[in-house]
Amino acid sequence: MAVQPTVSVVIPTYNRADLLGHTLDALAGQDLPAEQFEVLVVDDGSTDGTAEVVRAHRDRGRLRVRYFFQEDEGFRVAAARNVGIANAEGEVCVFVDSGVLLHSGGLRAHLDTHRATEGPAAVCGYVYCFNQDNEDAREIRAFVDPARPSAAIEALRADGRWPDYREGFYARNEHRFHELPAPWFLYWTCNTSANTEQLRSVGMFDEAFRCWGGEDIDLGYRLHLDGARFVVNREAAALHYPHEKAYDERAVSAVDNYRYIAGKYATPITDLLTVVPTVDFLTVNDRITEQGLPRCADFLAAQRG
Repeated sequence: MAVQPTVSVVIPTYNRADLLGHTLDALAGQDLPAEQFEVLVVDDGSTDGTAEVVRAHRDRGRLRVRYFFQEDEGFRVAAARNVGIANAEGEVCVFVDSGVLLHSGGLRAHLDTHRATEGPAAVCGYVYCFNQDNEDAREIRAFVDPARPSAAIEALRADGRWPDYREGFYARNEHRFHELPAPWFLYWTCNTSANTEQLRSVGMFDEAFRCWGGEDIDLGYRLHLDGARFVVNREAAALHYPHEKAYDERAVSAVDNYRYIAGKYATPITDLLTVVPTVDFLTVNDRITEQGLPRCADFLAAQRG
């Protein structure tokens, strides 16, 4: 009888077979015993051989991997992640994207954080090499061997190059992350984790999000209201291998999503999303404190009366 996994890694993907292969290779190199985790790849309608990449990893016996396919009906990353959560057997779900390569100790670090936290945790892992618009892509590709992500991450730790985009925020706030009024603004699912049962109890990802941006912080908001303790763990490290993208176009598409979140929850803090990009997610908690805005839970309690 197969051992029930403790960790379920959920990877939504769409036409990124090569990047997915690198991500799966990194997972095959985890120091967490293979029987303790499973990988759920949810394909949002790919036509590029993604299924064959997953099959090859499964056939090698290096990973306990399951593959799910949903027809291409447009951008449905929220629905894809929900397929993973619904089918997860582990007590913890770790979310990574295609092209995110975990350090060999990454899954163990996520799991250790959950075990060390009283009550449910929402863990933000550390992500090296993320550029908003691929401005350093050539240099990163020259530096990083995708077959040896741990070596690259160790070198980056040593010399400080291409740190997590949130590094300035973390340097100021990581030890009091859980105390901030809105830590969920930084809950970006390229490398995060949460308790599987809590994910299900708060409704998982909102499938109304049909273009890029915001579905992860929307989930983070609900985890926060439900009592999850937000934690940063630099040991749960990964690197973001460059791939083609147009961040400015994505940022424009996300504005409507942010407005949707603001209208959905209607608190003084979520209302700040109506003036994105004026509000910087890296400094928004400072702005909340400066303006004396009530915490969302307190505001909602007052409204109920």
